[in-house]
Amino acid sequence: MFIKKIGIDLGTTNTLVFIPTKGVVIFEPTIVAYDLNDNKVLAVGHEAKEMIGRTPTDIGAYRPLKEGVIADYKITKAMLKYFISKTLGSFNIFKPIVIVSGPAGITSTERRAVINATLEAGAREAYLVREPILAALGASIPINSASGHMILNIGGGTSEVAVISLGGIVAWASLRIAGNKFDEAIAEYAKKKYNLAIGEQTAEKVKIDIGSAVSQKNKLECEVRGRDLDTGLPRSVIMNSNEVAEAISGHLEEISETIRSVFLNTPPELAADIIEKGIVIAGGGALLRNIDEFITKVTGVNAYAAEDPMFCVAKGTGIILEHLDVYKRAVMSKK
Repeated sequence: MFIKKIGIDLGTTNTLVFIPTKGVVIFEPTIVAYDLNDNKVLAVGHEAKEMIGRTPTDIGAYRPLKEGVIADYKITKAMLKYFISKTLGSFNIFKPIVIVSGPAGITSTERRAVINATLEAGAREAYLVREPILAALGASIPINSASGHMILNIGGGTSEVAVISLGGIVAWASLRIAGNKFDEAIAEYAKKKYNLAIGEQTAEKVKIDIGSAVSQKNKLECEVRGRDLDTGLPRSVIMNSNEVAEAISGHLEEISETIRSVFLNTPPELAADIIEKGIVIAGGGALLRNIDEFITKVTGVNAYAAEDPMFCVAKGTGIILEHLDVYKRAVMSKK
């Protein structure tokens, strides 16, 4: 089978590749391991993630995207080439049409960098579509209707809130606080309360295993291992879900303030639609326990997580690839 169309959810933390009729075929961390001496890519994705915090001085494990945009062009291009080649297989001779996701607030320079990197990585044509549009499509929101819909997309590097109507974004805001900042806050909490240094992957595991947006009576617990800051020796403590809620509360409050700011810029008719339909939460952050309860409480508007929230943006790329003529307004750029 010759694959001619590919959708890429190019996230700060994870990259997903979507093929129409097949669905998500690649779901790997957005990480590249690089040999600093030979300027050579050693590993991409899962294999590279395992190297974080464990590499010798001559090997670097990098996240080539920062807060949703390219921070290192060369490494991003190498990573895209790897994902496109892995998707196409060794026998596919046709260059594909590729749709790539980008933040709502992406600048023209940043957009050009993504498109050029995608073309140089092996695409025949490259389009960039803003993530809130893709997330809304993937969450089965009818974006072309004359009605207001609010999407909150909490990824790894950014959280974006957008009001969508008639196929376009009416009001939006982007915040550089999301899953990665939650991990940092958990690590900082362990350091302050328990005098324990924990790594990035450990903090992420705590968030996934017991993380909650609000405190609960029935607390979840897990063992957290790290290095004692006084003795320098390994030590473990037991953390609970209410401690995680406390650690990330400041970041969640900033996300809620961002939602309020978008409502302030939303026309009254569309705000009325959103009150009726609720706020849809997409992205990996939607998997945080009780996040819908938190958003509902702070906004007074019902909030709910989309089905398969981590796959919403990837699914959205597939919908646009299959109906490029219908969603041409959503396609920001072509080269």
